[in-house]
Amino acid sequence: MTTNEKKINPRVGRILRASTRGFDCGTHSRDIGGQHDFGAFVKVPIANTDRDVEYIHAIGVIYKIEIKDDQLISELVLGEAVPDMVLRDQRENRMIPVEIKVLNVGFMVGDNMLHSMPPRPPMSLSDVDMCTPDEIYRFTQKPEFFRLVLNASEVPSDDLVAAMIRFAAWRAYADDEERYAFHVRCGQQLAREVSDLKRLSHILNLIRP
Repeated sequence: MTTNEKKINPRVGRILRASTRGFDCGTHSRDIGGQHDFGAFVKVPIANTDRDVEYIHAIGVIYKIEIKDDQLISELVLGEAVPDMVLRDQRENRMIPVEIKVLNVGFMVGDNMLHSMPPRPPMSLSDVDMCTPDEIYRFTQKPEFFRLVLNASEVPSDDLVAAMIRFAAWRAYADDEERYAFHVRCGQQLAREVSDLKRLSHILNLIRP
């Protein structure tokens, strides 16, 4: 298998808060890039208390990105004429925090991929990284994780499923034939998971190449 390797920083951020359902991580606004896209696959290590068990990583998808404000930003927004140099300085040099919210869709133990919630949450300040193309490819061979997204009330599930499929297709499937087969598998799985025909039609339209 070949993959679409892209020059993207794998670092997403560090854990702020977490549960088995998902986690929030934080980063600096100047570091925002393709690894923070809505629907991107990310991973974070889970502390293991049993030394005989292989290393575990939770696998999640980004469903919300929030750029925080503060008093100075609020004042600049109200200003009638703010010099470009000031705006550039605020965006590039000030520590404007960004919060990324992630929904867990599975976990991996060594090379084994499981489509269910991880056994426990990651610890605070753990590094969150983008999944590699190979990890995304192996994880999405069976799209059984859709149910965790479709049944999640806290996320825009239809748009998120579509974004996940688009992200995986271009990140982990190198040619048109592989992408087409992947889209077909996803469509078949969605047809099994979604009984509402209008909802199913809407999702399929969103993922149409």
